[in-house]
Amino acid sequence: MVNYVRLVYYLQSSKRRIKWNSKKLERYRTKKLREIVKHAYYNVPFYHELMNKCGINPSDVKSRSDLNKIPIITKTEIRENFNDMISTGVERKQLIRLSTSGSTGNPLILYVSNAEDEFRKAGHLRANIICGQKIRDRWATISGSGFYADTGLSFKLQEFLRFYFLHRIPVFLNVSQQLSFLKSLDPQVLEGYSSSLLLLAKEIKKLGLQGINPRIMFSGAELIDDFSRSFIEEVFDAPLYDHYATIEFERMAWQCPQKDEYHIDADSLIMQFVDKEGEEVASGEKGEVVCTSLFNYAMPLIRYSVGDIGVPSDHHCSCGIAFPMMKVLEGRKDSFLIFPDGRLVSPRSFTVAIRQFESYFDMDRFRIIQKTSDLIEVIVKLEPRVVDRESFKDRLASHMDYLLGLTESGVKIRVRLVDDISLDKSGKLMAVSSELKKS
Repeated sequence: MVNYVRLVYYLQSSKRRIKWNSKKLERYRTKKLREIVKHAYYNVPFYHELMNKCGINPSDVKSRSDLNKIPIITKTEIRENFNDMISTGVERKQLIRLSTSGSTGNPLILYVSNAEDEFRKAGHLRANIICGQKIRDRWATISGSGFYADTGLSFKLQEFLRFYFLHRIPVFLNVSQQLSFLKSLDPQVLEGYSSSLLLLAKEIKKLGLQGINPRIMFSGAELIDDFSRSFIEEVFDAPLYDHYATIEFERMAWQCPQKDEYHIDADSLIMQFVDKEGEEVASGEKGEVVCTSLFNYAMPLIRYSVGDIGVPSDHHCSCGIAFPMMKVLEGRKDSFLIFPDGRLVSPRSFTVAIRQFESYFDMDRFRIIQKTSDLIEVIVKLEPRVVDRESFKDRLASHMDYLLGLTESGVKIRVRLVDDISLDKSGKLMAVSSELKKS
């Protein structure tokens, strides 16, 4: 059951922190960092052993830079040491069980306390509120899981009072069913996976539908390019703010009304961007995202590799919020494509290229898969109106080859037309992926 009094307290506290200057923010997160490291050392067997093995004492971690003394951990290490990752003295049956999407075939199980779950909810709400969401807005999300799992008395009271009440629409419903739900609700706030919002926008445009008029929209869970963002905003006639979140940390970074770069939730986590050697990269350079939660005490995550590639920034947003920023999320570490000439290509390059194709709107859905080091397969579900399918295949292959320099890199491209393209296990479209095993 959600403790709404505590949730409101967390929400109000987080809204106050957004107004802090950089010095006050740094003092706060340094204090929180010391506390979580000390807690992990004395209460979490895994971290106690890890720090002892490296000759680290909690007193050695006095600031953010000292955090680098602790080794980076991965999902594999958490799975292999799962029981030792949970704080001693905590009853597991009293914790909330979370699971990552498992889109790679191997989901990760995590635990948070009720209070920590409410802290996460408050962080989610704060970002939305800053962009204009109001307490009694009709709010709908299209995703694989609900924001509030509680369905008891407190949940029904929240629904009655319309206190940030979220209507959940399963992502696994077909687009027509989703549109039917949305038309009956007519939400003022619409949230969902980036690909879900894009598919909805394309269907609305195709059918000329009316009656779904959100005031603001939020996307997340997948990469979104400028073309798709503009198209979604044009169809719904509302601004779209992109957010970066994971199951492990909830909301991590978000766009404010300036819609520039992404504000990192620096009061709840420390986000680092590191190279292959584990060294932090400079502003503007690509790096693997490594995070330390400042509020997870039931199952602390310190220097945890999320598996994403992002770009840090030293930009100061004109909105005045002092939180550090990141430029953009480049994609999952394991979704980058490797060409025979050694070139590492971001999945964003492929989605941008395909959106520039002259017959893009003849495509209902697409998926790009690197089958082997020298073969890229583009799987396309066409709109029924397309007659000359062979010509489409040739033109798309030539377009992708030209924009991405595939032939020059020793890569062949194969376009395959199919009757349907299903969502992955998490309900996302997963537009670009690789079947190569990476070291």
